[in-house]
Amino acid sequence: MDLNSTPSAERTHIGFFGMRNAGKSSVVNKFTGQQLAVVSDTKGTTTDPVYKAMELLPVGPVMIVDTPGFDDEGELGELRVKKTKEVLRKVDVAVLVVDGTVGLTECDKRVIQLFGQRKIPFVIAVNKLDLYEESEYNIFASSKEIKYNEQSSLKELNSNNIVSISAITGEGIDDLKQKVIEKCNVDKKEHYIVSDLVKEKDIVILVVPIDSAAPKGRIILPQQQTIRDLLDGGAITMVCTPDNLKLTIDAVDKKVALVITDSQAFKEVDKIVPKDIKLTSFSILMARYKGFLDTALEGTKAIDGVKDGDRILICEGCTHHRQCEDIGTVKIPNWLTKYTGKELKIDTCSGREYPEDLRGYALVIHCGACMLNEREVISRMNIAIDQNVPFTNYGIVIAKMNGILDRATEIFYN
Repeated sequence: MDLNSTPSAERTHIGFFGMRNAGKSSVVNKFTGQQLAVVSDTKGTTTDPVYKAMELLPVGPVMIVDTPGFDDEGELGELRVKKTKEVLRKVDVAVLVVDGTVGLTECDKRVIQLFGQRKIPFVIAVNKLDLYEESEYNIFASSKEIKYNEQSSLKELNSNNIVSISAITGEGIDDLKQKVIEKCNVDKKEHYIVSDLVKEKDIVILVVPIDSAAPKGRIILPQQQTIRDLLDGGAITMVCTPDNLKLTIDAVDKKVALVITDSQAFKEVDKIVPKDIKLTSFSILMARYKGFLDTALEGTKAIDGVKDGDRILICEGCTHHRQCEDIGTVKIPNWLTKYTGKELKIDTCSGREYPEDLRGYALVIHCGACMLNEREVISRMNIAIDQNVPFTNYGIVIAKMNGILDRATEIFYN
């Protein structure tokens, strides 16, 4: 994919954090080479996270995020800090911008602790080098004063994490980029949606319903990504609607290796596809791709134990115009009521909204999360798991309610 077509969820997210007036936005502008963020001497100029897609070689497509100050004050300030903490859920690498004329503050130390708790690789950019001597900061580079709590996997801070820069002169910005690049490459692994589960020349049929919920003139992101992944793996890929599925299978003179369907058509497709052909859904593939398949499978067991009055949270990672037969707000709630026979209380959230406090919920059901990067999805999962709330996925829930969960997940475990 080129720079413009790479989805946000497939980009490495690099977040810039720090106190107000540390120069975060100025550093971001120098880092990106663009006037991305509004710059002012007035504290609190950045009031909401600002996102910018760019290319950072050799990493590739990245998403730069400028954030409000962690020390913002007042009622509005608290909301801004909340938005900044939400960004921490999704960043793969963090840059803490410190005002070199002030030194490391208690607020900065708390931010470093948050990086440690969330296991976020980070770099400290000591800004305003044009206003202080770099030698004055040697004591900071060898400081023993920063302690990490037991949840942190980070080692003691050292000079390898730190670079002195000036957002005014540009000095040190190239060094900062290099350190960020090094952090981006830590534990980077190859990801496949499904191509590692089939062989070259295997025939894979994708079932794509064209109904009122389908976007006009295009297919949705997980379907696009799955097609590209299969083509990259050398599989023979065919696409059809549910009503043409049997004709498509019959027209193939070689056995079909796998059928992948939109989860909403699971029941219909399961009846058509012969039992010796493997079957799964785009949503279930996304759960695996984003790294929470095992958790989602375990979480779906909670459906059988729900009681009248239990609250269930249904989450989507994107925002879209709701149709009368919307999957998250209409279909899944109706199917849950029919399957369980219980009167359930259904809450929904979408986009970047996701509650920190999930106590009181019997279950969280998340979409395939194609619009969220892996770190944010895992963060959402962990928020639920840490509060002993089961966490699962649209496709897995739908397969379970149709009695075909074993079949829909067979390909991953055999």
